Amino acid sequence: MNSSADGAHPHRIPITIAVTLATVLQSVDITIANVALPHIGGSMGATLVQMDWVLTSYIVAAAIATPLSGWLAGRYGRKSVLFAAVIGFTVSSALCGLAQSIGQIVVFRLMQGAFSAALVPLSQAVLLDINPPERHGRAMALWGQGVVLGPMLAPVLGGWLTDSYSWRWVFYINVPFGILAAVLIVIYMRETERRQSTFDFFGFAALSLAVGALQILLDRGSLKDWFGSTEIWIEAAVALLGLYWFLVHTFTTREPFVSPALFRDRNFSTGNFLMFIISMVLFATLALLPPFMEDLLGYPVLTAGIAMAPRGIGSFIAMFLAGRLIGRVDSRVLIAAGLAIAGVSLWTMADNLSLQIPQALIWSETLTQGFGIGLTYVTLTTVAFGTLARHERSEGTSIFNLLRNIGSSVGIAGTSAILTRNVQVIHESLVSHIVPYGGQIVLHAPFSWTSVFGLSALNAMVTQQAVMIAYNDDFKLMGVMTLAVVPLVLLLRPRLSRSSGEAVVVE
Repeated sequence: MNSSADGAHPHRIPITIAVTLATVLQSVDITIANVALPHIGGSMGATLVQMDWVLTSYIVAAAIATPLSGWLAGRYGRKSVLFAAVIGFTVSSALCGLAQSIGQIVVFRLMQGAFSAALVPLSQAVLLDINPPERHGRAMALWGQGVVLGPMLAPVLGGWLTDSYSWRWVFYINVPFGILAAVLIVIYMRETERRQSTFDFFGFAALSLAVGALQILLDRGSLKDWFGSTEIWIEAAVALLGLYWFLVHTFTTREPFVSPALFRDRNFSTGNFLMFIISMVLFATLALLPPFMEDLLGYPVLTAGIAMAPRGIGSFIAMFLAGRLIGRVDSRVLIAAGLAIAGVSLWTMADNLSLQIPQALIWSETLTQGFGIGLTYVTLTTVAFGTLARHERSEGTSIFNLLRNIGSSVGIAGTSAILTRNVQVIHESLVSHIVPYGGQIVLHAPFSWTSVFGLSALNAMVTQQAVMIAYNDDFKLMGVMTLAVVPLVLLLRPRLSRSSGEAVVVE
């Protein structure tokens, strides 16, 4: 993308609006459909397995197509690919809303996921290109707000649209914003230089096999009792085999699908690993908190959604500050501070979680977590790409976002599996201590040793306490994980200079 000498772009504002819309559309659509699933299933007469594929089809298609976006942008131009992705996403969204059967929804969601894959990585690359190095922090702050805030706002927006209008509006809402983004891209974006390159079909196929099998495994593991199921074992074997083929082929072919040279950049490699961990924590807490508030604390869906708002506010404030501090403060200090704030807050929240926890405490802790993650997210993203050459950004952002998406899937599936297992173990442990002992323990209504109703009430209380303790353990685990990766910040090279041209690292 041609630009002036200082990296500025004459149409920076409309292009920023276009790519920010694209980012928000993709990040919102990951979770907005979840709220509408019961309504979709009811109107279509679908089974639980069929409804599961409404989500799985989108996730798997997006995961497989994400690394492809970098090659497509290099081969056909970033503007062309981004425009096609926005149009395809908008049309498939409208088709999802118009669908008359569960089969149609699954097919259209597959299309929606495939087209959505290019939106976030190419939007990120565009923002880096149209801004000079000294504005990269602010650009990534804006990009990060779209990525992080989207999943937080989606449940509230999805619930309101479904309750007030119809589940179909969960998909129709994308159409006007998609059209606006497409128009701005056509009018204001410049085409990037196209590079003639051979498509490494085997490398792409092997990576797609690995990523697709892993995503299906993570999505269906809880339904199939994880490795107690033959299906999960097969998917794990396919994922490992695909990864093995991909790695061997990548390091032995002349023009691999993913260039190993990207990972020779220390900031990019370290940034990808840290983003993988951060995404695990970010999306796992987003997945755990709503059911905790709704099932254990009895919050209505809308109230639970509102209770998550302080997290978004904290992220927004931190991203705003990070965008202005990058270049003035050593980026490693900002990243370490953000990780420490988020990790300590997660541990503190685990210590205070109870069935009587006041809403104000939930708000304060989620606000703090959002601040820590937001501070880390923007700074790490800026540093990870600060030392990559301009022509490497499309491929780099596609890999970066692929690992971010996999991290979120691993975090959600992993914490959910640990939660389920811990509930069973803790329930058994608690029950072993509730023994009559010849009448030494006196139970009052509604509990009883002698009636079915009394025993059921007792079991329900024990289960509730077991679930509560299991949630505590999950949040402590995420706190430990976040704090454990703080030392890895030292692997990053120091802050970027604010000189013109390509970013330079200050040694």
